[in-house]
Amino acid sequence: MINSLAAMRNDYQSAPMNKSDLNKNPFLQFQSWMQAAVHAELYEPNAMTLATVTAQNKPQARVVLLKELNEQGFVFFSNYQSHKAAEITHQPAVSLLFFWKELARQIRIEGLCTKITEEESEAYFQSRPRESQLGAWASPQSQRIANRPVLESRLTDLIAQYGDSQPIPKPPHWGGYIVKPDFFEFWQGRPSRLHDRITYTADAGNWIMERIAP
Repeated sequence: MINSLAAMRNDYQSAPMNKSDLNKNPFLQFQSWMQAAVHAELYEPNAMTLATVTAQNKPQARVVLLKELNEQGFVFFSNYQSHKAAEITHQPAVSLLFFWKELARQIRIEGLCTKITEEESEAYFQSRPRESQLGAWASPQSQRIANRPVLESRLTDLIAQYGDSQPIPKPPHWGGYIVKPDFFEFWQGRPSRLHDRITYTADAGNWIMERIAP
């Protein structure tokens, strides 16, 4: 047992965050905070927790990587035969969470998740390192396997099949998703647990900003 969990705490000393400090467009505000995280040289600042719901209404969460942000939403890539894919098909309403502890910041995002176009998925797949391309073919993501050598054997066969230079096609079961937000929450850690929380809620094409209690 870890007996010191209850005593683990940090008193955040961040500067105040007011509504007037933030951009009225949550996408631009997100870009500002992401740029700060990149500038701070945080490890994988684009890592985000993706929360979904199963057909049995059980919540599921895992970390995925944000690969694109555009005026529509947040893009990530996955195996379309994975558990997360089945959950998104069942219930496309999802949640994203970015947490940058070194900056005492987190961003929570809610929205609908849909597939991007096959052309967009193909373009990104061809930009990936060759090892990642092979891995997309080698791994039957989320499926039970007997042991790790099963994966290693599949990878060895793929390396022999494609060699060092033959183009590797995108698997038909692999591609991208975009989360189109209707809600953002920007959280800044503050002293005495009186954290700053500013939300943006979509309303008829506009964004309504509000402060909520920590």
